[in-house]
Amino acid sequence: MKSKLYFEYPNINHTLFDKIVDETKEIGYYNLPDVCVDDVYEKISKFADKKYIVVVGIGGSSLGTYAVYNYLKSVKKITTKLYFLESTDPVVLRSVSKKINFDDAVFLIISKSGTTVETVSIFKYLLSNKPLNKDSYIIISDNGSPLHSLALKNDITYFEIPKNVGGRFSVLSNVGLVPLAMIGVDIKKLLLGAKSVKDEFFSKGEIYNALMNKAFMYAKNSHTYDINCLFGYSESFRGFSSWYVQLWGESLGKKQLNSELHVGLTPVGLIGPTDQHSFLQLIVEGIRDKSVTFIKIKNFDFNTEIPDITIEYLEKMDYINNHNFAELINKQADSIIESLINLGDIPLDIIEIEHICEETIGELFYYYELLTSMVAKLIDVNAYDQPGVEDGKKILRGYFN
Repeated sequence: MKSKLYFEYPNINHTLFDKIVDETKEIGYYNLPDVCVDDVYEKISKFADKKYIVVVGIGGSSLGTYAVYNYLKSVKKITTKLYFLESTDPVVLRSVSKKINFDDAVFLIISKSGTTVETVSIFKYLLSNKPLNKDSYIIISDNGSPLHSLALKNDITYFEIPKNVGGRFSVLSNVGLVPLAMIGVDIKKLLLGAKSVKDEFFSKGEIYNALMNKAFMYAKNSHTYDINCLFGYSESFRGFSSWYVQLWGESLGKKQLNSELHVGLTPVGLIGPTDQHSFLQLIVEGIRDKSVTFIKIKNFDFNTEIPDITIEYLEKMDYINNHNFAELINKQADSIIESLINLGDIPLDIIEIEHICEETIGELFYYYELLTSMVAKLIDVNAYDQPGVEDGKKILRGYFN
């Protein structure tokens, strides 16, 4: 993983690093790359013959898993059918249920609190189709939660979510590792990728410099460039974009800890080249309130060529003949990057990954989790709570009482 910045923040205060080091003693996600996952493989072995894996969870309980699945599905042979039930949308619930053979499925009920309304309501629906039993259900939740108690009483396979790991930072915990291992993802390699970024950052390697510059630039210009665009040049990044939007928005949009000032940075997930034909116009000629990070894949490992065919009336397009699609999509990215550099007033950087695999998505997860924590420290917010969503939950409960 390489990170190239087209800006440099001149006044970096390196005491930020010390604050992050101190936080590793309290916040659990920092140390997830070092966990042993042998028990995961052991406990899921009895479900190996199941043909359908259904993840029941919302937000941080499912977005990370979906990001990895979406990222790897084009390069890995995944024979187990994976479905996600996170929305209370009855249309989606009915549609997915029709695709599942309930007798050949295992349902992963994932909720940190054990009381997430979306998850519990879908759980109730599933129980009406498949009663609770140890061959069809897995529960992933906090130790001591209502779901944990349910698992213990009914001998349901249970995996713990560490108390000090928040939902949106939990993809490298059992929340993501269990369903991903069940569909054949090498979770040891996933953690190895994350560990490589962790080790490089805490030993103050190249990633350290990139992250420090980015964190200070984002924080110190948060009232100018308050919209951060993540422009991934592959359809494989669609899931990761959704994960990033939750991580960035829910972690950084807060009142400051020591004041009543509202602060935050707005995440926008874009996919190239599709969004070259839409959102790019706003970046180029709109208000100068956006920074852009491009993510590129160096080696797609596919060499599909554009055929040497001339189409009548389109002869001027023959310049693309005999080039492969991997070269084309990266040149499309490069052309947009160069055009923004030429403008000179849009902060931008590039993350280039070697190729699509478990290690590189693990790197991206840890890179962005670190960056989020660093920016949160600098803008004086708690990255790990979400008080802004609690009032809506209380009001919803009132509707049904």
